[in-house]
Amino acid sequence: MEIRASTVLPARREPIELHTGDGLKLVGELALPADRPPAATLICLHPLPTHGGMMDSHVFKKASNRLPALADLGLLRFNTRGTTSERGTSEGAFGGGEAERLDVAAALECADFNDLPRVWLVGWSFGTELALKWGRDPLVEGAILLSPPLHRTTDADLDAWAEFGRPLIALVPEFDDYLRPEEARERFARVPQAEVVGVDDAKHLWVGEPYVRIVLNEIVRRVNPAAHPLPTEVADS
Repeated sequence: MEIRASTVLPARREPIELHTGDGLKLVGELALPADRPPAATLICLHPLPTHGGMMDSHVFKKASNRLPALADLGLLRFNTRGTTSERGTSEGAFGGGEAERLDVAAALECADFNDLPRVWLVGWSFGTELALKWGRDPLVEGAILLSPPLHRTTDADLDAWAEFGRPLIALVPEFDDYLRPEEARERFARVPQAEVVGVDDAKHLWVGEPYVRIVLNEIVRRVNPAAHPLPTEVADS
């Protein structure tokens, strides 16, 4: 069976609630391999909620549908404060990337409480800025950034990640609306351990199955290389 945009592979999926330090309840989902512990964990930080970003933004939804089965990964997706998806609406209101530090902390606390191994942050657009600003936690092994705009991210944030010392991989579309590969390499030069991967012909939203596959393969290459490259077909169940 060919893996298509709508393919959902077996996993243990459960709705979760995260509780922030300022008393909010955030809705989310934890997806784990169906019959074994995860080899590593992705905490997904979604695009800008004021422009339609949410836990079900398509790359993250497809990652959750595929990677527990194909790459032994656990995925924790959630709606930041004030964000709505099919799962529901998280309490609170959009905080411009500042109050969301408590949302990131709540997700990390959830991963720690559930003994989820080898935690990586995967941010997309706005979510990359949350990762860079608020993701420097001892639990975090590294971060993968999809379409980082670096709007809210300051040089001080980048310098702090450089000092943090954990891997940082930025996947930057050739035709991104906000930051393209050449400029991204200049900005991320402040982080010695950063790697900028330019993706030919791609755009900010990674629309199209070929680009989704590139993103998922690049994530797996870093987080669980034993499962790379991902198959494009699976046996019929």
